[in-house]
Amino acid sequence: MSSSVVVSPDKLQVPPGAVLRLPATWQQYQQLMRQRGDGSVPRMKYCDGAVLLMSPLPVHGRDSSLLADIVKTLLDHTGREYDSFTPVTMDLPDESGVEPDYCFYIDNWPAVSGKARIDWQQDPPPDLAIEVDVTSYSNVADYVPYRIPEIWLWKKQRLQIYGFQGDAYAVQARSRWFPEWDVVAWVELCMREAGDRNTSFAIRNLRQRLSAGDVS
Repeated sequence: MSSSVVVSPDKLQVPPGAVLRLPATWQQYQQLMRQRGDGSVPRMKYCDGAVLLMSPLPVHGRDSSLLADIVKTLLDHTGREYDSFTPVTMDLPDESGVEPDYCFYIDNWPAVSGKARIDWQQDPPPDLAIEVDVTSYSNVADYVPYRIPEIWLWKKQRLQIYGFQGDAYAVQARSRWFPEWDVVAWVELCMREAGDRNTSFAIRNLRQRLSAGDVS
C-alpha cells in the first residue's frame, strides 16, 4: 500500500498520521470536500486561507469513541436528553470549515431534532465538541467562529476542558455540563483502564462507580 501524499483531481490520499497544509481559497476547499465525497478520510479543515488535511491513526478513532461513550454514560446517568453527531462538518462560507471528532447537543437538542442538515449560520452550535489530537492537527481556536460553549481536547494522555469566554477559549477545571464531578480525573482513569484492557471494561467500571456514587 502506498504511503505517499497525493492531492490531485483524480485522487486524494494522505497516509495515516500525516498532516498536510496547503494554501487554498474557500472554493478550493469546497472542491476538495466534494472530491472526498461521503467519506471521512482525510479529515479536512479550512482557516486563514489554508486547508489542512489529516488521516487519523487507529488510536485516534478509539480515543474519540471512548470519550463520546463517557459523555453518553454521564448524560444517561443524569437522565438528560441529547443528540450526538459524528462525523460532522461545520462550515461558515469563506471563513471556516472544521470537523470535530464528536459533538453533542444537550440544551439545544430540540433545535436540530429531525434535521437532515444543520445551518451553521442560523442554527445554534453544539453544546459540547470533542477533539482528539494525536498529530498536532487540532486547535480549539478553530471553533471560535462557532462559539461552541465547551470543548474537550484529549492530547498527550491528558484531558483539557475549554470554555468559551468572551471571544476566546480558556481552560477550566470543571465541565459546565457535569460540574458535580471531576471530569478530568475520571476521563483520564477511563483512558488508562481502556489502555490496560479495553474500552468496554472502562465504561462498565464508570457505570459501576456512578451507580455506587464513587465518582467525585
